[in-house]
Amino acid sequence: MEAINNLLAFELFHFKEHSLTVFELVSVTFIFILTKLILWLIKKAINQKTKFNDLDEGSSFALFQLIKYIVWVIAAVFMLETVGIKASLLLAGSAALLVGIGLGLQQTFNDILSGIILLYEKSVKVGDILEIDGEVIRIQEIGLRASKGLSRRDISIMIPNSLITTNKVINWSHQAKKTIFSIDVGVAYGTDIDLVISILEESAREHRDVLQKSFIQGRLLNFGNSSLDFRILFCSENIFFIEKVKSDIRIVISKKFTENNITIPFPQMDLHVKSKIV
Repeated sequence: MEAINNLLAFELFHFKEHSLTVFELVSVTFIFILTKLILWLIKKAINQKTKFNDLDEGSSFALFQLIKYIVWVIAAVFMLETVGIKASLLLAGSAALLVGIGLGLQQTFNDILSGIILLYEKSVKVGDILEIDGEVIRIQEIGLRASKGLSRRDISIMIPNSLITTNKVINWSHQAKKTIFSIDVGVAYGTDIDLVISILEESAREHRDVLQKSFIQGRLLNFGNSSLDFRILFCSENIFFIEKVKSDIRIVISKKFTENNITIPFPQMDLHVKSKIV
């Protein structure tokens, strides 16, 4: 027993008034392993909640991220205390340094604070589809400083959290799963209006990703300068790849217009030239 006590009391490192013993190293390692085990158990419990539909995927991810950060902060304090370093004294002694770092990393702290807000408010969750600066992105991960998203072109994008909290962002996932979309098209003056509306509605109805077939509406939108302008409205759940859906419908519309001799006119402008005879 005495040999074990001597081994645990053995100094591995000594600097001024501070030293690191085998016991302290073992204690730090134990705290680290215990923290990992606690987080594993918490994650398993949250996954069980998600499995039984008590939580959705985004909420469970946000909850675990918040718990993880809190647990690691507590664990870090215990580790410092174990090796004889007072966390409060460390923060007080480095106050001036922290002020300088804060000024230099102001944007980073802004992103971190925004990340905490996102995780706490759950205004944006994993799996949500956002439109930021005209780019449609599916959120894959929400980190403390930045979030990871996937664009429609399968490009991974890192988004600073402050960009989400301070800018105008459209969250397509916060509304009903069925979203109304539209396609505009113009045809030549003199074309049968009822025929055009019928073709537009039929073209949208044929697509497999278009829902609520009875809702599909074709409308005469406006009398344009060179064309009669129409709009077709339809519902779809395929928000992320809606541009592909629209493209498919446009192709069908174009084919049906050709079959029925309906033309999409070019913009026209009449130019009158007056010649002055001298």
